[in-house]
Amino acid sequence: MKHFFTKILSISMAFVVIFSTMSFTISEHFCGDHLVDIGLFSKAETCGMEMGNKAPVDGCSLEKSNCCKDTVQQFEGQSNLKIDFSKLTFNQQLFITSFIHSYLNLFEGLEENIIPFKDYSPPFIVKDIQTLDQVFLI
Repeated sequence: MKHFFTKILSISMAFVVIFSTMSFTISEHFCGDHLVDIGLFSKAETCGMEMGNKAPVDGCSLEKSNCCKDTVQQFEGQSNLKIDFSKLTFNQQLFITSFIHSYLNLFEGLEENIIPFKDYSPPFIVKDIQTLDQVFLI
């Protein structure tokens, strides 16, 4: 049982380390107010309606606004994972070691199931006590 909990704890801690250090980018493409595409780890595909940069024609200053919009959200993961145990104070080190020791001993079971009343026989029933006291279980 202890070995099973140790495996579960180690796998869950590995996932915590992986997900806390992972960085990723979410790219979204909006056409007007509608979401067209979402790209995780890559650029979102466009709808094909964005305005190109055309050279201005002499005497023409009419410009249309672009209805498409791209947003990029970047999530940075944790980059420094090395924790130095010697930088902690003595009281903090004592607390951590005592906590770990007590937590590991919490799941430690007995090798043999001990029954303290195994060598004693039950008392003899001289009278039926439930009938004498008029106590019945329903």
